[in-house]
Amino acid sequence: MAQDTAVPKLNFEYWLDKATEWGQATTLESQKDVCLHLPQLQEFLRQLYETIKHLPGSTVAIQQFPLIGQLLGRLCWNPFVIGYDESQRTLMWCLCCLYSSEPQNAVELKANSWIRSLLCHLLSSSKWESNEAETSTFISALGYTSTDYYCHMVKNMVVSLVTELRENQFNGLNIQESISSSRVNAMSIFCLPLITLPDLTPLLETLLLYHGSSSNEILSSEFLEAVNEAFLKKKISLPEPAVFSLWLRHLPSLEKATLHLLDQLFSIQLNSLEEVARVIKNSLL
Repeated sequence: MAQDTAVPKLNFEYWLDKATEWGQATTLESQKDVCLHLPQLQEFLRQLYETIKHLPGSTVAIQQFPLIGQLLGRLCWNPFVIGYDESQRTLMWCLCCLYSSEPQNAVELKANSWIRSLLCHLLSSSKWESNEAETSTFISALGYTSTDYYCHMVKNMVVSLVTELRENQFNGLNIQESISSSRVNAMSIFCLPLITLPDLTPLLETLLLYHGSSSNEILSSEFLEAVNEAFLKKKISLPEPAVFSLWLRHLPSLEKATLHLLDQLFSIQLNSLEEVARVIKNSLL
């Protein structure tokens, strides 16, 4: 399969440039940029996996995609990329496609060794207790499993951010204590990979109902689009005031919700006016 039809060369080089620019996401700007581009990166990785899994071997894959090792290697060491399960899983699939079950030459032997080290890194990253003895001991002392512990961490983070936003809202024009627009914008960007997480719903609602002192929209447009998409596909549930606020502050989302409703009315077999009314009522439009 030709590279320019399956995974365009320009797109491939674009993501390598991004991965190089991000490094290990140690700065706030690089972390925000990873979160902003994560959905598109996941789609690219899926396309890459679908392409290389049909190739006859790792040597052919490397010949067609000379930069694949640099790209996968950099992404595997970016904690903001592999912190999301779907990205980590797709990276593992890609690495497994490059692994030679019967290596025929020194290049394939070296590639296998490199792939094993990356897979070990990814697996250990998803199981903290396997290589972080002190962390495991601390978590156990609290009476949690690691899964429960990180779940509580997410809940606590959400509560903290919600409290900060609500208290700032009550401060009104007290400029000394107000949250900067850039911080609120950063909060919305960080939510992008986690929007469908149930524990995040209170933060989504608070952000949608939050209005700072700026006359310009302070929430990321990508965030507003992603929330609207998840709501329309019933992946999340939001209270009516939050949905109305979303549509009022982002008209493209209102337009998309209207078109979604029209599609429903035209595609679903509706037997009565009562059923039509029910569909319209459930849409909140």
